[in-house]
Amino acid sequence: MKAYTYIDKGRFELTDKPKPEIAAPDDAIVRVTLSSICSSDLHIRHGSVPRAVKGITVGHEMVGIVESVGSGVTSVKPGDRVTVNVETFCGECFFCKKGFVNNCSDPDGGWALGCRIDGGQTYYVRVPHADCGLNKIPDNVTDEQALFVGDILATGYWAARISEISPDDTVLIIGAGPTGLCTLQCVLLHNPANIVVCEIDRTRRDFVRQHYPQVTVTTPEDCLKTVRTLSSHGGADRVIEVAGNAETFRMAWECARPNAIVTIVALYDTPQMLPLPDMYGKNLTFKTGGVDGCDCEEILRLIAGGHIDTTAMITHRYPLSRIESAYRTFENRLDGVIKVAVYPD
Repeated sequence: MKAYTYIDKGRFELTDKPKPEIAAPDDAIVRVTLSSICSSDLHIRHGSVPRAVKGITVGHEMVGIVESVGSGVTSVKPGDRVTVNVETFCGECFFCKKGFVNNCSDPDGGWALGCRIDGGQTYYVRVPHADCGLNKIPDNVTDEQALFVGDILATGYWAARISEISPDDTVLIIGAGPTGLCTLQCVLLHNPANIVVCEIDRTRRDFVRQHYPQVTVTTPEDCLKTVRTLSSHGGADRVIEVAGNAETFRMAWECARPNAIVTIVALYDTPQMLPLPDMYGKNLTFKTGGVDGCDCEEILRLIAGGHIDTTAMITHRYPLSRIESAYRTFENRLDGVIKVAVYPD
C-alpha cells in the first residue's frame, strides 16, 4: 500500500509498505477513509520534533473503519466507523487514571501515531490500545464531521476546559488557524461574556467574522487595546495561545489581566523566554502542554447533537496520490486553505 513517509529532515515521500497486521492483543487495524494534515506534521518535516522516527508513515488526524481487532479488544469490532485519537494511551497507568493521557507511561504512550509509529496518511493503520484510542462515530455523524475529533477538536475542548471559563469572562484566543477555530467552537460552549479572536491573516479573520458573528475579531496591533476595551480589569480573564511564535507568546501574557489564566496549547519551533521581571506582580497562572485527548466521546456527542460542526474548515480535498500538493497548499496557506481532507484513491 502507498504510505506518506518521513524520509529525512525536509523530505516526505509516498512509499510502498505492507499492510499492517495485529501485533498485540489490544491492537486494531483501521482502514483509513479520511485523513488530514496537521501543523505538527509540518514540524516533523522541518526537523523540530526530535522524537519523530525516520521511516514512519506520518499523519495522526484520521477516521476509518475497523478492519480487524486483537483478542483483547472489546470496545470496537470489525465494521465499526471510528475516530482515532492522536494520543496512544493504556488507560491503566498513574497518568491515565488521572486523565493525563498525554503522559501515558506505556512505551507507545503519548503522541506515537505518525511520530514514533506508523500513522494514518495511508490506507491502513495499526492502532495500539484500541479500546482507549478508538471511538465509535454515531450514525448521524459524517466522516468529515468527525475528522478532527481525535486531535485538534480534542485540543480545543481540553484547552477550553482547563482554562476554567466563567460566564463573566472575556476570553482571548490568539490564532485562528485550524486549532484556534476548534478552540473557538469549544469556548463558545462555555458562553463567556466576550470572546476575542486575534489573527494576523485577513482571510482567516474574514472566516471568523462570517461563521461566528458574535465574536470580536482583532489584529495583533490592536489586540491589547481591544481586550482592555471589553474588560474593566485591564485585560482578558482567560487567554488561550494557539498560534505558536515569539510574538504571540508575548502577547498572551501582556493581554492577560492580573491573576488571569494563560493557557498555552501552541507547539513552538523554538524555545520561548518567560520574562518574569516584566510580568512580576501580574500573578498569572500558566497552563501548558500537549492535549490530553480523553474527551473524544463527549465531543462526538456534541457533534451528533448539533453543538459543534467543523466541516466548514475543510476547504480543500485531495486523493492520497496528490498528497504532496495537499501539503504544499496547506503549508503555504494557498487559496484560502484552512484544512485539507485526504481520501483514498
